[in-house]
Amino acid sequence: MFFSKGRNVAAFVIILVIIDQLIKIAVKTSMMPGESFNVLGSWFHINFIENNGMALGIQWGDYTGKILLTSFRIVLISALIWYLKCRLIARKAPTGVIVGVSLILVGAIGNAIDCIFYEMIFGAVDPVTGAIMHRPFMGKVVDMFYFPIIETERFVFFQYIFNFADACISCSVVYLILFQRKFFSNSNTEKA
Repeated sequence: MFFSKGRNVAAFVIILVIIDQLIKIAVKTSMMPGESFNVLGSWFHINFIENNGMALGIQWGDYTGKILLTSFRIVLISALIWYLKCRLIARKAPTGVIVGVSLILVGAIGNAIDCIFYEMIFGAVDPVTGAIMHRPFMGKVVDMFYFPIIETERFVFFQYIFNFADACISCSVVYLILFQRKFFSNSNTEKA
């Protein structure tokens, strides 16, 4: 085999992280927060928001919480890389399992890049002084995909705005639960 499975996985993860970052940078540099436009009628919008916290916009404290959350992301990324390399690839796990866990890694890396570097690169306005700040670990996650599947005047089904990294995580978790559950249940049985 020309490339090892580990190199193929690394290339796969790097390519998808680059795609995630290209989409986010394109949105961040060409739109203002809150700006939106339709892609497919009213069914699919690009709606630029910045998420200051975790999934669904949940926040965890201010400066200290943001540092702890970003540090947790870095630890999670390290654990996922170790798990992929030492547990899945080394033990020749099924390709579907490796791809599923790799997609979770893509999402974690993509959103961590936003948190670690985006305020340093793009800056942020201090709400009190109006000064432009360039701090590491304080960036916001760029979200843009909006699919209001059912939308009425009083109700919107699936009103969440997400990004490519979030989609990688969500799709891989659903895939692993639906199609790779047997692998994980067998792994737990073998350890007992």
